[in-house]
Amino acid sequence: MRNRLFKQRRGVSMLTVVLVMNGLIGLACLFIAWRLWTLKNQLARTADTLTSVERKVHRVLYRAPEYIHKGKSSTHYLRQNLQNLEPQLQRMQQLMSLLSIGQLLWQRRFMLSQRPKPSRRSTSKPSRRETF
Repeated sequence: MRNRLFKQRRGVSMLTVVLVMNGLIGLACLFIAWRLWTLKNQLARTADTLTSVERKVHRVLYRAPEYIHKGKSSTHYLRQNLQNLEPQLQRMQQLMSLLSIGQLLWQRRFMLSQRPKPSRRSTSKPSRRETF
């Protein structure tokens, strides 16, 4: 009888251990399933956000190659015009230099003609004003 009781107790305790372990495994699986479900929702939101961003970037950049080509050809055109204008710029600078020199000469001539002529009152030494 004792043996039978021991076997029953052992069976009950074994059953309890199996049930507890089964419950713990079930809870662990439930926790893993909940984490996977939240991860799936986060990934879905991230995918939606990335899709939205991709659409917006596409809307902004889909004509970029056309604009880059247009800018490149415009830059080439402007460089050619600049090369054509550089000799004209050099000629204008030379002309401005000549006009500046002419203006200086004109001013000196005008200043010399406006200077009062020294009077010949005395034959003594010239005054300080008359010496340069």
